[in-house]
Amino acid sequence: MQTRTNENKKNIENNIAVAIPAYNEERSISKTIIKSQKYTKTVIVYDDGSMDMTREIAKRLGAIVIFSDTHLGKGEALRACFEKARELEVDVLVTIDADDQHNPDEIPSIILPIIEGEADVTVGSRFLEKDDSVPKYRIVGNRILNIITNKSNKGVTDTQSGFRAYNKKALNVIRPGEMGMGVDSEILMDLSENEIIIKEVPISVKYHENEKTSSHNPIYHTLDVILSVIKLVSIRHPLKFYCIPGAVLFITSLMLGWKSFTLFEEGMDYWINFALMATVSLLIGVQAIFVGITLFTVNTIIRKN
Repeated sequence: MQTRTNENKKNIENNIAVAIPAYNEERSISKTIIKSQKYTKTVIVYDDGSMDMTREIAKRLGAIVIFSDTHLGKGEALRACFEKARELEVDVLVTIDADDQHNPDEIPSIILPIIEGEADVTVGSRFLEKDDSVPKYRIVGNRILNIITNKSNKGVTDTQSGFRAYNKKALNVIRPGEMGMGVDSEILMDLSENEIIIKEVPISVKYHENEKTSSHNPIYHTLDVILSVIKLVSIRHPLKFYCIPGAVLFITSLMLGWKSFTLFEEGMDYWINFALMATVSLLIGVQAIFVGITLFTVNTIIRKN
């Protein structure tokens, strides 16, 4: 039995791919590819419309290169990498950033819980262990995004980590629709809804002074993720998102309407102010309830089909 388990582990270890989304990363892409090739022969690079030598370097180093002539965003990059992994029928796909922020030598620790059957997905976390090198603004920003993302997901300490590993079961579930930075949160929400087992593994992170370590401004990144999560929640849980606030506004409109009527009866001139607020609350409330019911119906039809 132990021999068979060891054979299964060996087979999985021999069928690992590393996916590297890249955008204008000619300074660091070669190092990331070469270090990743220590652990797998299959390295997938998605060149997201780079205007430098990223694509050419990846090809010279023997990576499987997928590219777009225009910059489409991280969501499209990951979607293309997942599709390629399914096409190649890999057992484990590791995603890692191309900017030398992550250390490919930590790939064995990232995939270990999957190989041993403890998890379907592993997330490399910068916050499981104290690391003074992480800038304070990143810690604050990630805490905000963790709170928002984890409202619809199990408690993950680093929801925005790009250093992850997925087994076949998880790869068959993931179908991200987000184009931008909100894709990391969307993937976790998809996994949580499909009862995929997620485990975090501590990783180290390298931040370079006076060098870019992210293709997006941290403030833009945070706002992009927040808006994406709001959009995803509104689509996936329309009754909660629209109907509950709509019902509150509807009840408020009735209360304001009654207040307006009593003021009118008393001859007060400002009754019209309450009447206007009641009308606005009623219109918005009814519209929100209608939108929530409509989206819920559409979602139900789509699931059945």
